[in-house]
Amino acid sequence: MKSILALVAAAVLSSTAMAASTIEKLPSGVVVEHLTQGTGAQPAADDVVKVNYRGTLANGTEFDSSAKHGGAATFPLNRVIPCWTQGVQKMKVGGKAKLTCPAATAYGDRAVGPIPPNSDLTFEVELVGIVK
Repeated sequence: MKSILALVAAAVLSSTAMAASTIEKLPSGVVVEHLTQGTGAQPAADDVVKVNYRGTLANGTEFDSSAKHGGAATFPLNRVIPCWTQGVQKMKVGGKAKLTCPAATAYGDRAVGPIPPNSDLTFEVELVGIVK
């Protein structure tokens, strides 16, 4: 009896964990993997957002993070790379997501700091708030 209960409990926990992470692929090729669903407002492209983030190259090398700059960053959502503008609009305040950005939605054929041209990028993003 104990083993049946353990199996049922494991199945419930497993399906709950699977439900927590949903993946959206946008027409541009941007992939938004929702790691934690937020419960707050959802930003529009013309909103100013406050986020914690970590950016990595395809090989896993970190090239930037909000922690390196002292904490959450605040910026107009329509003044960043297209991947961010599109992906963060799919989030709700309090949510965390992984954005996978094809090079065309990041910096394209431009080298930017430590980011080589034509780089696919990944960002872990926590939407802290929408600044009014």
